[in-house]
Amino acid sequence: MKVALVQHDVVFEDAAATCEHLRPLVQEAAAKGARLVVLTEMFATGFSMAAERVAEPPERGTGGEFLVGMAAETGAAVCGSLPVREVGVPRPANRFVCAFPDGRTVGYEKVHPFSFAGEDAYYAAGSSVVTFTWEGLAITPFVCYDLRFADMFWSAARQTDCFVVVSNWPAARREHFRALAVARAIENQAYVLATNRVGSGGGLDYAGGTIAIGPFGEVMAEAGEAEETLLVDLEAARVEEVRRAYPFLADRRDFSVLPSAPGERGPTRLLRR
Repeated sequence: MKVALVQHDVVFEDAAATCEHLRPLVQEAAAKGARLVVLTEMFATGFSMAAERVAEPPERGTGGEFLVGMAAETGAAVCGSLPVREVGVPRPANRFVCAFPDGRTVGYEKVHPFSFAGEDAYYAAGSSVVTFTWEGLAITPFVCYDLRFADMFWSAARQTDCFVVVSNWPAARREHFRALAVARAIENQAYVLATNRVGSGGGLDYAGGTIAIGPFGEVMAEAGEAEETLLVDLEAARVEEVRRAYPFLADRRDFSVLPSAPGERGPTRLLRR
């Protein structure tokens, strides 16, 4: 399956303007054969904490309608995350949404709001991991800060061919973004497709670095600091090949950390489950 990773700028807190900017980029990616088009975290508004202003109804706001409309128009699945508010729910969620050409959508809510920037005060945390299949590829999506939490990826590794991580990762920590994405691919023997925005918004600068990594840890494509679309070809058979040749996942074990006695300091004790 050919996948397009769209590294793009955002008109901060202006979903309509951003979607108009993105429309030709998504159309061009699909015209080049992409069957999955991946945008960024909060792709339409940028990483805004003005939740009361930017959050939208699921699939009926500007960003959601854009994903659904572009999928229907191009025949490709189109995805990114959105600030979504459900009726009757106190706080919105930062939700990854993938729209399919037939109008269906699948969603995943970011489990780890970025408390360092106060995201946890405005957006509710999700509680589960989601895996879906598109054109023979098992895909597990995550959102930005989730990339730092390896155990989430481990929990889904055996059922996943490709992890998709949509991000607004600040330029100041760009090397972390790259290193963590490569590590997640190596340790789980799966593709990792990590998109990041460029430009500035909300007082932060973004330096891109969108990257596609293969299941053996090989960098398949990597973007610079400007708007760019990466096109990569993915095969579930490649994941099977790597895991068969190097059956490392079979040796993975779950552990619990046993607390020390009060006042005791010493080596961490682990209990194998």
